[in-house]
Amino acid sequence: MLWSRLAFPLLPMLMAAAPAAAQKFETPLNPAADHTKRYDACLKQARSDPLKALPMAEKWHADGGGLAARHCVAVAMFQAGRYVQAAAQFEAIARDMGQDRPRVRAELWAQAGQAYMEVGGAEKAAEAQGRALELNGHDADLWLERALSYAAMQAWPRAISDLDQALRLRPNDVEILVLRAAAWRNAGNPTRALDDANRALKIASDHSEALLERGFAHLARGERAQAIADFDSVLRLVPPDSKAARRAEAGKRGEPPGAQPSAPAPPPKPGGNR
Repeated sequence: MLWSRLAFPLLPMLMAAAPAAAQKFETPLNPAADHTKRYDACLKQARSDPLKALPMAEKWHADGGGLAARHCVAVAMFQAGRYVQAAAQFEAIARDMGQDRPRVRAELWAQAGQAYMEVGGAEKAAEAQGRALELNGHDADLWLERALSYAAMQAWPRAISDLDQALRLRPNDVEILVLRAAAWRNAGNPTRALDDANRALKIASDHSEALLERGFAHLARGERAQAIADFDSVLRLVPPDSKAARRAEAGKRGEPPGAQPSAPAPPPKPGGNR
């Protein structure tokens, strides 16, 4: 998910959001096509060698690169591990766009939220993600991301509420169901956790994380035999040295799981959108 946020090319929308900046590049010496190539090259460099890309992007901005250059600066900062500065940059770009392009501003606030999460700033992340959701409440991933921020704060009712919204938009998403099962478990309601785990397993019967959550829900309900059956199923599905295997072994010993639910795996890295 994090990669997909930062891989999302904002140039066409940034240009549309800033007509004056777009006109600046509509010249024979620097046509819009060249500007697009420069932005794409800048983002590629930011991901592969951010310390080299950062001064180049900053110079491009000083030379009049506008919002596109500033976005590349922010991505380079993120990739260089300067997460707080990157978050501030993403937020500043979103603010400077005024009331234009709400979906683009939502994406920028979401990128800021992910930058804050990299430094454990769950509260600031949730605030930024809330700004994103005000602009685009139809993006299930945004609800999911803020739910994970609330989970990091152990604010389980808020996390569950956001996961409800994500599931309203993607009702058969197994990953979201598993995360809500974990949230219900941590909120002290293993019966609701069991319901979500069972619902996930109806969609994907061999989903190891859903089996783990069902096992821990059974364990919390005192249903040890059912729990062990689920943990054994996990051990047949996953590599023996994996995190899932370790959690299943711990469950078989009757040990409680860790409090924190895991984020779903990110999508593949090629340059597609989310």
